[in-house]
Amino acid sequence: MTGTIGKVVIARQRFARVWGLGDRKSPVAMTPALVTLEGDEIPIELSPFTSSLSSQIPASLSLRSNLPLSPPNFSENAPNWDVSLGHVLPPSMEEADAGEKAGLGGLLPISWQRMNFDSDLMDPEIDPQIIVLTDAPQLVNLPGKLGEALLTIKKKFPQSLIWTPGIAGPDNLPLLAWMGVDLFDLSRSRMACASNLLLDDTGPRNPNPELGEDSSMNSQLEAWRVSISKVRSGIKNGNLRSLVDACVLSSAKLVERLRRFDNLCSQHNGILSMIPSGNSFDSYSHNILSDPLVKDWEDFISKSYRAPENMNKCLLLLPCSARKPYSLSKTHQKFRDATRGLNAHEVMVTSPLGLVPRDLEEVWPAAHYDIPVTGEWSLDEVAKTQELLNSLIKNNSYEYIIDHSGMGLEVKDVHYIDSRLGKSATSREGLDQLSAAAKQVMSNINVPKISPTKRKIDMYKSVARKNMLNDDWLDDVILKGKPPRHKLEVNGKQIAQWNLERGGFSLAKASIPIMEQSNSLRSIDIIGNEKLKGDIHINILNDFDKEIKAGEYFLIYQNQSAVGLGRAIAPAWEWAGTPGALAKLHQKL
Repeated sequence: MTGTIGKVVIARQRFARVWGLGDRKSPVAMTPALVTLEGDEIPIELSPFTSSLSSQIPASLSLRSNLPLSPPNFSENAPNWDVSLGHVLPPSMEEADAGEKAGLGGLLPISWQRMNFDSDLMDPEIDPQIIVLTDAPQLVNLPGKLGEALLTIKKKFPQSLIWTPGIAGPDNLPLLAWMGVDLFDLSRSRMACASNLLLDDTGPRNPNPELGEDSSMNSQLEAWRVSISKVRSGIKNGNLRSLVDACVLSSAKLVERLRRFDNLCSQHNGILSMIPSGNSFDSYSHNILSDPLVKDWEDFISKSYRAPENMNKCLLLLPCSARKPYSLSKTHQKFRDATRGLNAHEVMVTSPLGLVPRDLEEVWPAAHYDIPVTGEWSLDEVAKTQELLNSLIKNNSYEYIIDHSGMGLEVKDVHYIDSRLGKSATSREGLDQLSAAAKQVMSNINVPKISPTKRKIDMYKSVARKNMLNDDWLDDVILKGKPPRHKLEVNGKQIAQWNLERGGFSLAKASIPIMEQSNSLRSIDIIGNEKLKGDIHINILNDFDKEIKAGEYFLIYQNQSAVGLGRAIAPAWEWAGTPGALAKLHQKL
């Protein structure tokens, strides 16, 4: 029984990982990957491990490396483990406890029963390299249990690879990877082969001999190769969710598992990214409405969002545009021309986010989602948007609402003007009606005029309230330079610059004392005598805020003083044990 696995995170998206295995500088294998079972013939580039199960009672599980994965020498095929599986009761008997526990070590078998009863799993000295969810075939048939087990394991042991024996195939690989699974096996493909079926990314089906298809294990393995390649690329490119949404449509059960997992993740802080990773937030499937990123946006708009100061007299509801940010589109230029002189709070009606205020149109994900524009709304979309609108009205003091969205929203207790009246939003008739509505509002209420500079500062304050702890650090700011890359200065010193590509601020060294005084950022504390440079790893941490998101700025404290700024690479739930860089040093005093 030997050692550990050398590993490094090559790419991450939510709970999905591409791990490099072996020497971190030159990995010899990557995940997602396969585990070879007895009788399988799988190339080692797809299968870094081989497993076998003893026939004794209780059974013993063996896992052997097919490649040199153990540091520091990486000179032989290792590590290798043997572990007892103990007595495992079905997860349906979750209130019962079995007599004999499973083993502990680098290979750690976990069952639903063990998660509920074995206190040894809470030992902080446990450092499993691979976790085997032994009752995955039973959990997958109990609503929500598989997702709950995986989420619990992932947050408790972020450094470990996870294997769910017996449930994976090319059809559900994207979903299982999205839920945090790293290792898979050919059990279902063997069953498909025995039944003369081909298990590919659409599920088991009859092969087409006239096109050269068959149900042989070579064909089954080729389907796995294609699916693994797609998932690895999806994680690296940041668009795995699109693969997930596509794969689940092959089965009602997969749709159910995705939605239950989405709802479960929405209850946990810190799993989302703060900024985009160069990719769009693809919103092609109806399932995206349950995505935690959408839920997070809805929660902020309904509970915390407030209209900018001096812009809460008139609410102007507008349709979205294909181009992002919306204000750069020709459509919204026409809206501006039609409402010239009206200082309204402009809010876009869109899916899947529901409502996007103009002052947040440049942030993630509002500036980066992509959705087919048909002009038609589902009942779920209308209901969600109506609920958000009700909250927006409740949390602000609008006197008039001009609705140019065309969604058919209902408004009570506020003067309401439908400026569409069934016309196209950008037709001559529609724009004339919008212009007439704007003039009517301006003749009835006093809407103060706001300078472009003040409007921009209000936007930056809204962004700070969304993506930081508060906007207090912007109280004395002065804008310099030209849009869209405004420089933000305080007392003649630049403290930040707006970064349109990131949809956020690039913070300067001079912002550190201001951020500390205003308590506007989350923070970490590093070891007192540690020299601060380059990447931030777990071994220099004393403590850290448990809600830090990937891409988020944070203050670095050392010896009770703020000494720098960092930006997270990994979300805080990973920081308890994930090897490699967790964050980058951005500025230091």
